[in-house]
Amino acid sequence: MTALGQRAHELPIPVLETERLILRGPEPRDFAPLCDFNSDADRMRFLGGPVTDHDQVWRGFLSNMGHWMWRGHGMWTVQEKASGETVGRVGVIDHLQWDEPEIGWHIFADHEGRGFAYEAALTARRYAAETWGFDRLISYIDPDNTRSRALAERLGATVEREKPEFFGTTVLVYRHPSVAKGDA
Repeated sequence: MTALGQRAHELPIPVLETERLILRGPEPRDFAPLCDFNSDADRMRFLGGPVTDHDQVWRGFLSNMGHWMWRGHGMWTVQEKASGETVGRVGVIDHLQWDEPEIGWHIFADHEGRGFAYEAALTARRYAAETWGFDRLISYIDPDNTRSRALAERLGATVEREKPEFFGTTVLVYRHPSVAKGDA
């Protein structure tokens, strides 16, 4: 049995760095900011709505670790180097209902507007292409999610098609440019 905060096993999650950020595996200190994010109605509006049950957030937190173990990829925790604060998550997910692996991102409310999502997504996308062979990833985005759509477009992604009945709604499927061709 391990004490809270100790891991029984190391996770196979690579650590990536940018000029301002560290992309790393989840740590116990990330749970509280994730609870805050999940309970924020505005932040969760396009992710199924707010979740205030900490047990449910905990299951999602652990699910991400399981995704890394099972699939070999998942969501990194994004940490700002200067402050050491957890500022969001970015990564590649491939749930059972997905057509193919997706790159996704969440930046926590207090850290939005500083370019963190762009910086982290570029780094994660390049790593996914070069290491895992996931070139030209997709992003599922609700048509009304203007912030996420703007980021996808800034990343060079374009709308490829609509996907109806995606967890009860229709989403846009953005296709990211090829990293292999040096576009990203």
